[in-house]
Amino acid sequence: MKGQQSIGYQLDMFTEQKLKSIIHSEAREDVNETQAGKESQINEVGIQGRALAGSLMAQVCSHQNIRIAYQWVKQNKGSSGIDQMAVEDFSQWFNAHGNKLIEDLLRGDYLPSPIRQIEIPKLSGGLRKLGIPTVTDRIIQQAIAQVLSPIYEHQFSNHSYGFRPNRNAHQSLQQASEYVADGKHWVVDMDMKSFFDEVSHDRLMHRLSLTIKDKTLLRLIRKYLQSGVLQGGLAQQRQKGTPQGSPLSPLLSNIVLDELDKELERRGHSFVRYADDVSIYVRSGKASERVLRSISNYITQRLKLKVNEQKSVICESDQTELLGYTVHREGILDIAKTSESRLKAKVRQITKRNRGRSLSVIISELNMVLRGWLQYFRHGRQGSVFRILDQWIRRKLRCYRIKQCKKVIGLYRFLRSLGLEKYSCWKLAISGKGHWRKSSSAQSNRGMNLKWFESQNLYSLNLNHKLLNNKLKPPSTRVC
Repeated sequence: MKGQQSIGYQLDMFTEQKLKSIIHSEAREDVNETQAGKESQINEVGIQGRALAGSLMAQVCSHQNIRIAYQWVKQNKGSSGIDQMAVEDFSQWFNAHGNKLIEDLLRGDYLPSPIRQIEIPKLSGGLRKLGIPTVTDRIIQQAIAQVLSPIYEHQFSNHSYGFRPNRNAHQSLQQASEYVADGKHWVVDMDMKSFFDEVSHDRLMHRLSLTIKDKTLLRLIRKYLQSGVLQGGLAQQRQKGTPQGSPLSPLLSNIVLDELDKELERRGHSFVRYADDVSIYVRSGKASERVLRSISNYITQRLKLKVNEQKSVICESDQTELLGYTVHREGILDIAKTSESRLKAKVRQITKRNRGRSLSVIISELNMVLRGWLQYFRHGRQGSVFRILDQWIRRKLRCYRIKQCKKVIGLYRFLRSLGLEKYSCWKLAISGKGHWRKSSSAQSNRGMNLKWFESQNLYSLNLNHKLLNNKLKPPSTRVC
């Protein structure tokens, strides 16, 4: 009877009329007290390290939980799976088939669809396998993650920062900076080889069963772990690994690696972990060699994972990078050279001279990239990096604008419109130099100067870095 009531509660969850009636019913005092009681019960269970038997699957299938999961998946967009269903089409599909879906989930009869696998290039070279589940499976996995995440948050280590609520890369960097400032200048930078492809299903399910006692939910998670991967028109069942790209994968990876966190804490190490990247900070080179050897043995023998010996390094903190930054001996954060190179590659792609876009469109695209990049790298202390990048970006735009002039007369007229004298305009216009050399000429710099770029609303990394770090008072009229 309870199952039928729960199923009926799901019907037409995305139709406006039904949604209003559901919201009205959720406003009732007794419903709110029951929901609050369930949430309190789950949080209490998370603290105790056990989950209520037979209750979690009902939480996963609750209307509120699936509605939030749908909104989250819709916000993230993403490609369609093997069934070619778009995220926007799920609400209509659910109105017709939601009853059957919830019934199958609660009975344990639901079978996930195979995953569509694609390969994307890594920044460090090679290819990364990315699994794309169907929209229905993505929403179900997101619903599972929303229920399990509060339970496991009580168990996870404080040294873990990746894919967790209210935790981010900047907190990880701050912790690493404190270790280095405290004199722990040597870093054991460990990299796990194909981590998501090597996770043991049996060990992961054992870890889950220590906390989760809902057997229906455990069986569903194992089905997702073992669901086939579509390659060449054939579905191949996985014997190990969790596919990257699914909403449940980050949580499962943290559950697997929490065992490593606890072991490092037991040994008294100073470390930070972000996803499968682990950095351990020690005071001497000899200690770092001993730690690398010991922890590598633990990972391979106990966790049944592989350590990438080529990418796992021992060095001083300023000789490696952590999440795009370099940590100097005083604990000062600077932007890593590879991070600058990646930004320049994006800028080159946007400002390619054969794109056929207006300068205002190019600047608009650039501003989106530059704002996001600076928001992440705003903690870099070396201000000259932002100034030099600004100069290089302005030269790329000058080159793009000169190329748009096409003919000699077009460049002459453009330079004259900027207020330059006739002789200087003709001198540059008839010059046999290429566009890139012309972009650094005195005429280009005088005509397309800082004020001109401000009038074009170009985002300045140097100026906004100072504003974000309170090194400059924001003028009321300045365009940033």
